[in-house]
Amino acid sequence: MITSMTGFAARNGESDGFTWAWEVRSVNAKGLDIRLRVPDWVEGLEQALRKQVAKSVGRGNINLTLRVQRDEGSTPLNLNESQLARVLQALSRIEDAAADSDLTLVHCTAADVLAQRGVIDTSVVQDDTGPLLAALLDDLPPLLEDFTAMRRNEGAALDKVIHEQIDQIEVLTKAAAKAAKARRDDVAKTLRANLARVLDNSDGADPDRVAQELAMLAVKSDVMEELDRLRAHVDAARDLMGKSGPVGRKLDFLMQEFMREANTLCSKSQSVDLTRIGLDLKAVIDQMREQVQNVE
Repeated sequence: MITSMTGFAARNGESDGFTWAWEVRSVNAKGLDIRLRVPDWVEGLEQALRKQVAKSVGRGNINLTLRVQRDEGSTPLNLNESQLARVLQALSRIEDAAADSDLTLVHCTAADVLAQRGVIDTSVVQDDTGPLLAALLDDLPPLLEDFTAMRRNEGAALDKVIHEQIDQIEVLTKAAAKAAKARRDDVAKTLRANLARVLDNSDGADPDRVAQELAMLAVKSDVMEELDRLRAHVDAARDLMGKSGPVGRKLDFLMQEFMREANTLCSKSQSVDLTRIGLDLKAVIDQMREQVQNVE
């Protein structure tokens, strides 16, 4: 079963006072392009994530976002000793000044002191991010499994559409073979008439040379080789669709070959019916190529 390059997954997690939110999405690309938006303060995170994602995805433009936050309830309250000393010193001076002025002040509580700006330092420097890194990497596989599952589900839908288009190409190729066979007598009659006309109006011309030129025209109008290649491409496409692993690039190349044969068929048709079939072929091939662009 083929896999689509389009996918999305999201997941939330928590551990040791941290909460985080994952989000990964992908679209089609010629190769594998992994773009990360993750906290740069978690040492070794980006390299580890890039390695794990590359193991799970073969092709596509991958965008992985991770937001990490510390729980407010787990944030320790650290006293800024120098600021505390300055606040206490200022309070002492205020009380002395009030006493000199025969003023009575309400006694300050510890809570009043803690409320002063800068006394509580809530900034935390995470010296060791190893435990957080381990927790994040443990939480990554389920995210990638959901992501891969969605890409496979999208691939199943693509598989059905592309197989139907391959069947259409096969039907049209058979119709083109019948139309080519039906026009054979008309082509032969036209060539004989052209040969007679040339010989009647070419005094001194070498009849053998003229016959060779007309024979070459007959060969150029023969479409059996193109039809044989179209049938071979149909078999090759079905074979690729049955393989596991990334096959998108090979299918994309095969679509170019399909279109080349359809174009040649139209240019050689010399028949309204065959031209119509060739145009229908080109339309289906173009539609199939759009679907193939999303195959991993």
